[in-house]
Amino acid sequence: MAEAPAGLEDLPPLRAVIASHGLDATRALGQHFLLDLNLTAKIARAAGNLEGAQVYEVGPGPGGLTRALLDAGARRVVAVERDQRCLAALQELAAAADGRLQLVDGDALAVEEATLLDGPAVVVANLPYNIATVLLMKWLERLGLFERFVLMFQKEVAERLTAQPRSKSYGRLSVMVQWQCAARRLFDLPPAAFTPPPKVTSSVVELIPRPQPQAPADADKLSRVVAAAFGQRRKMLRSSLRTLTADPLPALAAAGIAPTARAEELSVVEFCRLAQAL
Repeated sequence: MAEAPAGLEDLPPLRAVIASHGLDATRALGQHFLLDLNLTAKIARAAGNLEGAQVYEVGPGPGGLTRALLDAGARRVVAVERDQRCLAALQELAAAADGRLQLVDGDALAVEEATLLDGPAVVVANLPYNIATVLLMKWLERLGLFERFVLMFQKEVAERLTAQPRSKSYGRLSVMVQWQCAARRLFDLPPAAFTPPPKVTSSVVELIPRPQPQAPADADKLSRVVAAAFGQRRKMLRSSLRTLTADPLPALAAAGIAPTARAEELSVVEFCRLAQAL
C-alpha cells in the first residue's frame, strides 16, 4: 500500500465525522455506511494496483472507502454524492487530499461521466442498493470510459450478475452483463459490517469489460429478446417469444436452438444468435 500523503492520517475517525455532521444514514438514499478500515482497504486492494489510477466512486457517504482509495495511491478520485450532509463532511477529506479528490454534487444516474473523467477510470463503489442495478446498466452503455468495476451489491444481485446457465439466478441481468463483461464475485460482507446494518448480506463483484462482446448483437434487440424469454422463464421459447413475433419457430431454427428449450438453458452466445435471427 502506498504511504498516505501528509494530512490523511490526521483525519478524525469516521464515527467522529458521522457524529459531528449528523450523518444518520437515510433509507431513501439507500445508505449503509462501511466504517471498518480493514474492509475498505480490502475493497481498494480488490481493484488492483491503483497507483496513478483515476477512480470513480458513487455514494462515498462519510468517505471511508474514499480514504482507502487515496491511501492506495490513486492519482485522482472523482466522487459523486447527492447528500449535502455527506458533501460537507467530505470537504475535510478533500482538503487533506492534496488536490486528488474531486467532489461532485449530483445524482449519479443523471451525471455524464465523460465530462468528469480525464481518461479511463476504475469504478470502485459501495453502491446505494436502490439504484445499483439501474446505474450498472447505464455504465454498460458507456463501457469505453471504464477499465474495470469493483462494486458492492446485495448478495442476491451479485449472484444474478455472475450466474451461469441452468442456475436459478441466471436471468436477464446475467446475460446483459456477461455479454460485455467478465464477471466474478470476490467476497461477501455480513450486515454487521455496516452502519446501520442492512437486512441482507452484501457481495463485492469485479466486472472487467471485454475487448469485444461475447458475440455480435444489437444491444437493444438483445435486451428485448432476453426480456421476453425470461419474462416467462418456465415456458418453452416457442411460447415465450410470441410476445415478439407471431411465429418464433423460424428464428429458433435459424439460431440452432430447440423450440422446446427454456430461457435459463441458453448461453449468452445463443441469445445473441437468437437476437440476430429475430
